[in-house]
Amino acid sequence: MHRYRSTNCGALRDKNIGDAVRLSGWCHRIRDHGGVLFIDLRDHYGLTQVVADPDSPAFKIAEKLRSEWVVRIDGKVRNRPKGTENTELPTGLVEIYATEIEVLGAAAELPLPVFGDQEYPEEIRLKYRFLDLRREKIHANIMKRGQIIDSIRRRMKDGGFFEFQTPILTASSPEGARDFLVPSRIHAGKFYALPQAPQQFKQLLMIAGFDRYFQIAPCFRDEDARADRSPGEFYQLDIEMSFVTQEDVFQAVEPVLKGVFEEFADGKAVTHKFPRIPYMNAMRDYGTDKPDLRNPIKMQNVTESFRGSGFKIFAGMIEKDSAVEVWGIPAPKGGNRAFCDRMNSWAQGEGQPGLGYIFWREGEEGGAGPLAKNIGPERTKQIADQLQLGIGDACFFVAGKPKDFVKFAGLARIKVGEELQLVAKDKFEFCWIVDFPMYEWNEDLKKIDFSHNPFSMPSMEPDEFLKLDPANKDAILAIKAIQYDVVCNGIELSSGAIRNHRPEVMKKAFAIAGYGEDVLEKKFGGMLRALTYGAPPHGGIAPGIDRIVMLLCGEENLREVVLFPMNQRAEDLLMGAPSEVTPEQLKELHIRLVPPPAR
Repeated sequence: MHRYRSTNCGALRDKNIGDAVRLSGWCHRIRDHGGVLFIDLRDHYGLTQVVADPDSPAFKIAEKLRSEWVVRIDGKVRNRPKGTENTELPTGLVEIYATEIEVLGAAAELPLPVFGDQEYPEEIRLKYRFLDLRREKIHANIMKRGQIIDSIRRRMKDGGFFEFQTPILTASSPEGARDFLVPSRIHAGKFYALPQAPQQFKQLLMIAGFDRYFQIAPCFRDEDARADRSPGEFYQLDIEMSFVTQEDVFQAVEPVLKGVFEEFADGKAVTHKFPRIPYMNAMRDYGTDKPDLRNPIKMQNVTESFRGSGFKIFAGMIEKDSAVEVWGIPAPKGGNRAFCDRMNSWAQGEGQPGLGYIFWREGEEGGAGPLAKNIGPERTKQIADQLQLGIGDACFFVAGKPKDFVKFAGLARIKVGEELQLVAKDKFEFCWIVDFPMYEWNEDLKKIDFSHNPFSMPSMEPDEFLKLDPANKDAILAIKAIQYDVVCNGIELSSGAIRNHRPEVMKKAFAIAGYGEDVLEKKFGGMLRALTYGAPPHGGIAPGIDRIVMLLCGEENLREVVLFPMNQRAEDLLMGAPSEVTPEQLKELHIRLVPPPAR
């Protein structure tokens, strides 16, 4: 028999009754039932119940065992006594009567329990991550992560894509976040950077003629942590394709995402088609470019119902400034004062003066609430008809310049949907956000800036773009880029674009944003040179692996689906990173530390 095990803790069934077996694993739970000891023995594959009674030669050692001790157990498989079977456990019809126990590794007192999934402080969980990973739920999440990546890789290859690996040590590049810098020992005073993404390399692969590329790519960004973004590093499904339009990218990506989500959805429905929503429509309807389409609420412009009305606050704002709008946020079945007052209090907690509302109830002409009384039944009916609201419904209102209130309006829409339980939790709703503005106006610097990805192709013929007058602000701000985001349940999985493959168009695009050719040459000289030697039209996207896994595991924090995450301060509490280094190491790298200024 093998030194440690003849089988694993998830394999035994009633067909093994009478077999002599050897198992090794962790003591998951130990129960003393009137002098008879029950040990739930756990390994990676599952859990098996082991019994030791006073007649067993292993009983004396069994009495000494504690949670998470690693042991080898020899014994005989037998039926569990009638009435004690556990049908929820694959091995729940059998148990092992222990004849010999060897302690392979004793465990000190645990800083957090492994049995059960109760919440524990993040600091403890990350410092003792090796224990945290033994817990059933997170262990299953990590295994599902591997299965999801296998599925993605298989689907990409079936779609005609080829897997490549791009460099980890590269040049610093201003791609929107801070780089992690790596000092060069050989080249004093110079630094490598860890890639924020393989963006330039994958474009260079297209220029080199490889046609369809993908990679499960590690990316490194020195940015603050969020629930849906790990500090330091993350993984993405990096994709690039040659001789494609935006529609070709969609047709290649949708089957992969849809197929993976259907495979791991655990009964949830998955969008059959991915609707395409222009950026401006998304902002107006949902108040965000990452809409959760499980929430059916769509906002509408109801400015005309308040223009010249008796509600002087809104009417005065509209009269004073033509840019002012009033948006209505419908609340189906929210037509009662208690709910409306709760929403008003929530708005005040968000730093707003309040949230105006109208609600409709039986036996009352027009609507109820202060706004209804001020604007009268005719205008109230106009709003109800426009938003298709009736008895038992409500509507909330925000007013001002849309660019100033749109974020709050989007949050209010989400809050209403959640409070009224309108969000369909049993599905995955995908969509594409398209037609992003290429440029935006920087009010602080009084200049045109790139709105999104500076390497995207303008959504117009190159010859027309080259003829544009940079001084024509309105024309410049009207330009759309061939950029797109894919969103699922309000989570942005990825941004992508058809790339700017024409050097003269790229130079013009940067010039409009105030960057001369010298800046373009200095920062992106390699890419610019490559484009001058025959670049195909190409485009791609890079859905986030961590976010995909988070959604499919039903988690709200990436920490639950990443093996060894950092904390919110970008610290690895387990390994003690970042850490100090020796003076000798610094000297070898030609670095002298300068302490930060005292505060």
